Amino acid sequence: MNESPQYKQADFEEETSSVGSVTLGINDGITFQPQHFRFYTGCPRLRMRTALERILCSCCIASAFLIFVLTILLMIHYFSTPEIHKEAEACLTPSCIQTSASILAAMDLTIDPCEDFYHYACGGWVRKNPLPAGKSMWNIIEKLSQENQLVLRNALDDLLKQENNLKGSSAEMLALRYFISCVDKDGKLEDLGATPLVEFIEELGGWNISSKNFQASTWNFQKAVQKIHNKFNLGGLFRWKIGDDDRNATQYIIQIDQGGLSLPSRDYYLNKSIEVDDVLSALLEYMTRTGLLLQGPMQEEPLEALRLSLKDQMRAVIEFEILLANITTPSDQRRDEEKLYHKMPLRSLQGLAPFLDWKAYMNEAFGLVNKSITEDESVLVYAPEYLSGLSKLVEVRLTTEKGKIQLGNYVMWHAVNGMVSTLSRSFRDALRDLKKALVGGEGETIRWRDCIDDTTNTFGYSMGGLFVKTHFNGSAKAQAQQMISEIKAAFQENLVNLPWMDDETLHAAIIKANAITDMIGYPEFIMNTEELNKKYDGLNIRSDAYFENNILMNQQALRENLDNLGKPVNRTKWEMSPPTVNAYYTPTRNQMVFPAGIMQPPFYSPDFPQALNYGGLGIVMGHELTHAFDDQGREYDKDGNLNAWWNNATIKRFTKQTQCFVHQYAKFKINEENLNGVQTLGENLADNGGLKAAYKAYDAWLFHQSNFEDQHLPGLNFTFRQLFFISFAQVWCSVGTKEAFHLQVVNDDHSPGEFRVIGALSNNDDFSREFNCPRGSRMNPSEKCVVW
Repeated sequence: MNESPQYKQADFEEETSSVGSVTLGINDGITFQPQHFRFYTGCPRLRMRTALERILCSCCIASAFLIFVLTILLMIHYFSTPEIHKEAEACLTPSCIQTSASILAAMDLTIDPCEDFYHYACGGWVRKNPLPAGKSMWNIIEKLSQENQLVLRNALDDLLKQENNLKGSSAEMLALRYFISCVDKDGKLEDLGATPLVEFIEELGGWNISSKNFQASTWNFQKAVQKIHNKFNLGGLFRWKIGDDDRNATQYIIQIDQGGLSLPSRDYYLNKSIEVDDVLSALLEYMTRTGLLLQGPMQEEPLEALRLSLKDQMRAVIEFEILLANITTPSDQRRDEEKLYHKMPLRSLQGLAPFLDWKAYMNEAFGLVNKSITEDESVLVYAPEYLSGLSKLVEVRLTTEKGKIQLGNYVMWHAVNGMVSTLSRSFRDALRDLKKALVGGEGETIRWRDCIDDTTNTFGYSMGGLFVKTHFNGSAKAQAQQMISEIKAAFQENLVNLPWMDDETLHAAIIKANAITDMIGYPEFIMNTEELNKKYDGLNIRSDAYFENNILMNQQALRENLDNLGKPVNRTKWEMSPPTVNAYYTPTRNQMVFPAGIMQPPFYSPDFPQALNYGGLGIVMGHELTHAFDDQGREYDKDGNLNAWWNNATIKRFTKQTQCFVHQYAKFKINEENLNGVQTLGENLADNGGLKAAYKAYDAWLFHQSNFEDQHLPGLNFTFRQLFFISFAQVWCSVGTKEAFHLQVVNDDHSPGEFRVIGALSNNDDFSREFNCPRGSRMNPSEKCVVW
């Protein structure tokens, strides 16, 4: 699920009777009159009967014996088969009743499950869940994330009540002060207006948009980029960081990649007119409004003239981004990790992209952690063609004043854009209008919720500790660990059934699967106050300085990342905070991580029947496990190194199998827009493989239950195996705007929820069998796609 991935209670209709059954009582309008039968225990007077009577009596005896035998057999079957729902075993706890009501309310039982299982499982949920204000996408994960926000808000409120002041330097108190600075109840952000950003711009060397004395002739491109990137950790032009070396996963390395667009995908720029296209015109308006807000109060006439001037300059920035979009490689062409890996010394990068003095650029950054870089330092370049093209675009603009103004406006815009959300409401409103054009949605988000998200992203360990202490069941870790072991075993057992995999690769795949490590819930150190405080030692977070707090935390994150170079890879570092409703797999560490945030209903509960746990969290586990063997994960060996551990013939057969998925998902449409089967391939493989592994693990769990104890949920006339698939489908119930789904199609590696359900289930024989779907129906097609 990783990526990854970004909260209104559902109203449930009361269900008063079991589905598919009828209970008759004295008020149902049906009257039974007692009937008296003469009952004989035998035929002592058989000899007195006629031949016909004797035959009929014998038949009665035989029939009675047959009924007796069948009754015994049925009772044996009834009490030995875990799938039969025994009314005496109905779970009537509040948790079971609530879960049952939730499942049933989400469904639309008028839909044929063999034709459209997504709307069968989610039709009711879709009807009952209009988009909340300020949201462009709403689903079970968003809803759970919003519930987690409330948990964290309450935890911070309790902390404030306990301490009765905002003093102290503990990690939790720093997070509380940061949150308060964001909420800004005292209106400090409104009082300051544009002042913090104006001062920041001058520190960066000025901007032709807002600085009265800016001179393009004296503006220094190298110094400006170094300050923006390597002092304040803001973006533009390209991306770089310290990360795992794909071919030596025990060591860190400098990584450089393409980047530098204001919008989330190159697709928003290509073959579009700035003035006509809805999103590009909204971007231009946002940039122009931001520039105007930096000017301060002005008279109407000069303001309009200035607006036209700013708009022309901002249009030139977008035109430069269009050029960047044209040299940006689309994501569906970046799925082969071997082809992306270009390791070279820094001096070779200098020859490839001479628009910067790379040694000076790097040493500006590493001076923050008292390190120096030589021309022999290895760098991992993921997009050499992009950097070469970028160099040409930059160099030609540095030769003219007009070009320098365009380039200077571009790099400063990216610095400004990175800080707009930390300013007063007028700036945030300008940004909100762009977001509306980009993803749709009506209304405003709730400020405290935005601030909880920001605080969690910034102080992930502090907020994680608060979440775990107040909301996480510690026993869930051990139970989750057992589920992972069972799903691993099921995945490995299935490997021998794959006709395309040779014995050598099969053996290596089993070794890799066994070598996968996992981290569950949270890192242990966050529960140790002393260790947690060390993480944020020395930070000066103020409750009335949101802009400055963000600058400070950007710099702190930069220093922490730079300090990794030269050290062995820390394989216990978490890339998600504990409250996150998500999970991920890291190929260079061959590791799965399941934060505490996802280990709760509807994904998991110790009170759930195991069918729901395996159909929820179990499938997430299977999904992340399968990522180790998807089209990208399979390129990494058991130690996390990019390594050709499959022979060419097996790779060829694997690729042929995956093409079925590419074509299958490319036929799915949402709002008349086809999905990208290549871009979503890895996630689709993980969905399909994870579903199969989790079901096999659940099936094995059922088989080994000598005394089956799962109580069935009241009001649900489904077998446990059917509930497994319903649980899986309901995780992906979702609604969204047309714009949000378009963004997902062009920019996300995940298919929309509807097709995560339809695609995976229509390929799954176990599902078709449990729901008796006829061959050739939409959910049981004659030809299925199978890899794992």
